[in-house]
Amino acid sequence: MPLIGITGNFGDKDCKLAKGYYQSILEAGGSPVIIPPYMNELALSLLLDRLDGIVLSGGADINPLLVGEEPIPQLRGINAERDEAELMLIRMAYDRQIPMLGICRGVQMLAAALGGSVYQDLGVQYKDGPLIKHSQDLVRDKASHTAFICKDSMFKQIFKGEGLIENENGELLLPVNSFHHQAVRDTGEKFRIAARASDGVIEAMESCEHKSIIGVQWHPECFMQEGDKSHMPIFNWLVGEAQNFAEAKNIHIRILSLDSHCDTPMKFDTEEERLVTLPRMKDGHLDASVMVAYMPQGERSNEVYDTVIKKSNTILTQIEDMIKNNSSEWGLAYTPDDLYRMKQSGRKAIMLGVENGYAIGHDISQIQKLRNRGVVYMTLCHNGDNDICDSARRSNAEHGGVSEFGAEVIREMNRVGMMIDLSHASEKTFYDAIEISQVPIVCTHSSCMSLCNHPRNLTDAQMKHLAENGGVMQVTFYNGFLKENGVASIVDAVNHINHAVKVMGIEHVGIGTDFDGDGGVPGLAHAGELINLTRALLREGFSEADLRMLWGGNFLRVMRQAQNFSAS
Repeated sequence: MPLIGITGNFGDKDCKLAKGYYQSILEAGGSPVIIPPYMNELALSLLLDRLDGIVLSGGADINPLLVGEEPIPQLRGINAERDEAELMLIRMAYDRQIPMLGICRGVQMLAAALGGSVYQDLGVQYKDGPLIKHSQDLVRDKASHTAFICKDSMFKQIFKGEGLIENENGELLLPVNSFHHQAVRDTGEKFRIAARASDGVIEAMESCEHKSIIGVQWHPECFMQEGDKSHMPIFNWLVGEAQNFAEAKNIHIRILSLDSHCDTPMKFDTEEERLVTLPRMKDGHLDASVMVAYMPQGERSNEVYDTVIKKSNTILTQIEDMIKNNSSEWGLAYTPDDLYRMKQSGRKAIMLGVENGYAIGHDISQIQKLRNRGVVYMTLCHNGDNDICDSARRSNAEHGGVSEFGAEVIREMNRVGMMIDLSHASEKTFYDAIEISQVPIVCTHSSCMSLCNHPRNLTDAQMKHLAENGGVMQVTFYNGFLKENGVASIVDAVNHINHAVKVMGIEHVGIGTDFDGDGGVPGLAHAGELINLTRALLREGFSEADLRMLWGGNFLRVMRQAQNFSAS
């Protein structure tokens, strides 16, 4: 049974909870526990490690001072201690992707904590027309008005099949109760409106980032308290999401999860927010990442090459120094066995990569030097042709694929045990490299051209050829490689994984986010959200064995082959 924490309603002398809350969780198949309000971040963090879902219960008015507002005279009783604790709880749970349900005050707390705002009093502050009766004087166990559930909302799916009336606008009409004088004024950017009352007051909101977070202004638990199960779909949804979350967490305990490509070193010398950090790897249950020294394609001359070689090695040193400065929590891995040892010891792992063979200039001896430093793969090119090969973009096709020097580079990479990465390569380069290499190759951050017609993506024919030769394609989360028009999301990422598996087989697909190199879409915006991908793939029917392969098993198989070929 998933463990569901319910925030206690804290008064002057005690912490209490109406029985409808825990009755509803039990009825839905969850195991309820009460969360008292406290500000001990370490204790709260340990609790959240164990929770699979959270209910934010009703209670007193929100202290406006905590959200940057001055109180108005119509504000009623507040409890600043509870407010501060719940704001912290919500933000920490949000970062960990824990499913949440906010009820009445709870939906208001969600808005207040995550960028929205709340009316301190509807009667005074609501200016969009006459109000129906939203009142704390009404009885709780009877419907007082109707919530109009939006036709394109997750809520409509939650209540689908429950026999509710649907109006001409495609909205479901749900009888709800009212026991409040505050309400959500603005959902903020993280939520969208899911239901309104007839007067326009927001009755429900849901995540617009593909997260398992919803909130309702009414009290569904009060119906359950009187034996009315008409609002149980809300609690069934939460417990179902919590069960899915728990299963994903448990799988990540048992498997090794690896992201084959991130560009985080690009942000080492900037003030920009990093998408891959130690806390975010922990939140997203990511065990390992390959951080690359990226060199943009530039002028090709001996003088420039000296600078390029020095710069790429400087970036690798920066990665090493970052790891040394926090060696108790993560380490530098050189082999697949290193990764597994670090997971067993509780440390996160980083591997080194080089993006763009431009980083070696025209000096083939640099390949051995990079491998000696621990570099596990090199991307042959980036956007633009180099001395090694032609690129998929900004290319003059000067070599007609792989150059003579490029063929020497590939053979030397085979010799030293460094994987060949063909992301960014032209189609002719792709086929040439597979023909030349004596070990399988990888595309560390590419997606499917048949779903998004971009020259950086692979055609179905390329994908099949890659699989036939033992290679692996790592699906990436760059918006422009997932969706041609509009904003891509986790849904599109899953579609690309599904397609790649269909074309290539589960043994030849993996995950390479391209975080900090423009990778990241809603639902998979940074390393802290990667557990969401596992949850989505579980819903698609992928097994634990499948996930073990997708989350690095396939990629590490090729790494072992490359390293074993060198050793032999």
